[in-house]
Amino acid sequence: MDTTEFRLRGKEMVDYMCEYMDTLAARRVTPHVEPGYLRPLLPAEAPQDAETWDNIMADVESKIMPGAASPACTELETIVLDWLGKAIGLPNEFLAFSEGSKGGGVIQTSASECVLVTMLAARAQAIKRLKQQHPFVEEGILLSKLMAYCSKEAHSCVEKAAMICFVKLRILEPDDKCALRGATLRQAMEEDEAMGLIPFFVSTTLGTTSCCSFDNLQEIGPVCAKFPAVWLHVDAAYAGNAFICPELKPLLNGIHWADSFNTNLNKWMLVNFDCSTMWVRDRIRLTSALVVDPLYLQHGYSNSTIDYRHWGVPLSRRFRSLKIWFVMRSYGIKGLQAYVRHHCQLAKQFEQLVRQDNRFENDDTGASKVPVRFRHLDTMVRLNTRRESSNYSRSSASPSLSPEGQDNSCLSAKSADSSRKSADSNREIGSRSPRRSPTPQSRKD
Repeated sequence: MDTTEFRLRGKEMVDYMCEYMDTLAARRVTPHVEPGYLRPLLPAEAPQDAETWDNIMADVESKIMPGAASPACTELETIVLDWLGKAIGLPNEFLAFSEGSKGGGVIQTSASECVLVTMLAARAQAIKRLKQQHPFVEEGILLSKLMAYCSKEAHSCVEKAAMICFVKLRILEPDDKCALRGATLRQAMEEDEAMGLIPFFVSTTLGTTSCCSFDNLQEIGPVCAKFPAVWLHVDAAYAGNAFICPELKPLLNGIHWADSFNTNLNKWMLVNFDCSTMWVRDRIRLTSALVVDPLYLQHGYSNSTIDYRHWGVPLSRRFRSLKIWFVMRSYGIKGLQAYVRHHCQLAKQFEQLVRQDNRFENDDTGASKVPVRFRHLDTMVRLNTRRESSNYSRSSASPSLSPEGQDNSCLSAKSADSSRKSADSNREIGSRSPRRSPTPQSRKD
């Protein structure tokens, strides 16, 4: 859609809203459709080719408006999350309408919320299991035994989730490719178990924030399976969008071990913020940790339909599935694939330019981004002379870039960032003493 058509369609949308307001008196207050009405009206998969705006708007009036805002709000979300899950290549266990499936997808606000709600579900599952084994032990004592794990390259939202959940978090050192490996995780979990702690949650990342590295799911999955009731979450907030391309799906290998998966369509799939999509293998394990069901929220379809207020923190929900539906139909799977491939091609062109410029050197971590850093620190200094808060000075010596002393980070300026070194030391990476989230007694607000 170019700017000319955008102006046209924008005016048409204003007219549509005005007509709706003018005809309110003739419209029903409650929907005349029953839950489950929408699924037979829509295809089971997203269209491969782009569809016209007129056809999409016609379906809004004929298929969505009869059930707006409910049950259409809930049902369209379930349908388009199945569309997207199939396009990405998630196992059938994660799809709501797959035969025999107990899973499904939901739209959350952000990847941070996805990590939080899955950790809450894992915590509830672990506490329930421990209470069965130790019925006379106080829940607070059991909670103090729980240990979660993530890589040093994981997003900071994992740490925040651990703080909110009041559980311990052990942050592990990745390998020289910035990836968390199975052996590292197994050693840490065995050490903690020997100390009387209970591993219950592992957060992995496909496409880390700093360098787009990929944790090794094919090694981590079997390790988690050896420990009872450990929840394996996969955060693919950015890179997960790329799995819509068949040639990039191998990066998803090992996903069959996961209990949950999330990716943000607002990062690379042309959907405006906010739109973080999350899937779980067993929705009962998720909702059982989050159900709050007062009388004024109960309804007659509780046992036969999905109720998304039990899938996250907020009770009120916006009709966010509409924007996914519009994008997937406006572009089609082929159009979205072309968009991702174009960006990948731009990255390769940038890589070629960098390789031809002797001011830069490559930091080959095997990640999907183009990892580069300045060859000389004084170049960084010249670029920062106007910044009074710069951490660098003209007298600084160039860092050693020998293979033995090479920095494993993947950020372009990380080798010269003294503040990151200080932050890393505070996180106690790889130590036997796990990071303890603040308790009510120790917090100093």
